[in-house]
Amino acid sequence: MTSTHARGGLGIVQGTALYIASVLGTGLLVLPGLAADVAGPASILSVLAVIVLAVPLAGTFAALAARYPDPGGVASYVRRALGPTAARATGYWFYFGVAAGIPVLAILGSEYLTAILHIDRAAVTVLVFAILIPPFAVNMLGVRVAGWVQFVLTGLLVAIVVFVVAAAFPHVAASRFEPFLPHGWGGVGTAVSLFVWAFAGWEVGTHISGEFRDPRRSIPLATAIALVVTGLAYLLLQIVTVGVLGADAGAGAVPLLSLAEAVAPGFGPTAVGAVAAIVVLGVMNSYLAAFGKLGASLAANGDLPRVLAPGAEAGGVPRRALLVTLGIALVYSTIALLTGGDLQTFILIHTSNMVSIYAAGMIAATLILPRFTAGWFMAVVAAVLSIGLLLLAGANLLPAALLALAAVAVTVWRRLRRTPRVAASASVTTAASPDADEDAAPARQTIRQTPGRSSG
Repeated sequence: MTSTHARGGLGIVQGTALYIASVLGTGLLVLPGLAADVAGPASILSVLAVIVLAVPLAGTFAALAARYPDPGGVASYVRRALGPTAARATGYWFYFGVAAGIPVLAILGSEYLTAILHIDRAAVTVLVFAILIPPFAVNMLGVRVAGWVQFVLTGLLVAIVVFVVAAAFPHVAASRFEPFLPHGWGGVGTAVSLFVWAFAGWEVGTHISGEFRDPRRSIPLATAIALVVTGLAYLLLQIVTVGVLGADAGAGAVPLLSLAEAVAPGFGPTAVGAVAAIVVLGVMNSYLAAFGKLGASLAANGDLPRVLAPGAEAGGVPRRALLVTLGIALVYSTIALLTGGDLQTFILIHTSNMVSIYAAGMIAATLILPRFTAGWFMAVVAAVLSIGLLLLAGANLLPAALLALAAVAVTVWRRLRRTPRVAASASVTTAASPDADEDAAPARQTIRQTPGRSSG
């Protein structure tokens, strides 16, 4: 695990802005419409269900990040509790799997821009790649600069949500909530899977936890504020989306724009279109801070090429890891455009990896947090709920399973590589464990030194 003795420069304001952007983000631009399309008015129940999950999940991540600030984030906690192979899989799920959400951000931003500027949709291809550049440039300057940029962007995001909800409520009609369950409980389950995208993001703070000036105080407070803001925003938006648009909620590619046109013709679409582009940049900005730190941390632990390790330390800028992330983003975005830009498929790939991360992280949390504390109880609840989401994800877990196999393959390759060196000396052959991973011993040592384990 990467050591982070120094502290960064993030305070509560910047940290809260990064949390809100990573959780609220572009989900509000598309998910109310998609969820209403698959579940009808009962999509409101899906929002409530995921909010319930988010409370113990966010609380557990806050407890972990405050107690063990480390750029490896969830992968570091899994390494403490479950060993290096599980940690490697967790890191791959985030670095390669969660990155499937990047083309969703870019395509959404492009769709909104073309709609508001009334330009040909053929421009989406150019805009997708243009949108990727600014957030990467900002993160190349370091997480502190990114934090202040995020403060401005998050302010605009919250303002537009307040505007749309306030303008839409007078137009809500009770008749549009009937029938309440047009697609049965199966539709509600699908909507829950979609809304995992909306409330995925709490793990982002674990990767930048070492950049906070006072993690023990700032991270729990930033998490609590972000939880209230994001929960209310999604719930109120889902209510007004169903109550105003009814059966047409999922008909368009830009549902929030359709809602704004219905309640505030003229000004509404202009405001939503402009802010949508800013929101996309803001979400990328917050996630890239996590991608960069995680990539550098994985490299420092030998799970990625060690040439990517610079910048893992607190205050460091992981430029090499960010460049690799840019390459991944370009590949995924190209695939998305060539396959017609099916957002739902990429969202489900993203969320299936997120659910895998959450399940592994919550199981690890129950093992390393001090037992019978508030954080430990939340971890137990979140672990049960996360396992339930795993079962709900079903076949969508295939990408996460492939990444887990890649992690296992790395372990097998390491062991095979060690075999000739072990066989070269009879004494070493006798003393060495035949199935020891090269970094398993450090991992076990870490567990013994963990305060949570000794106190449990």
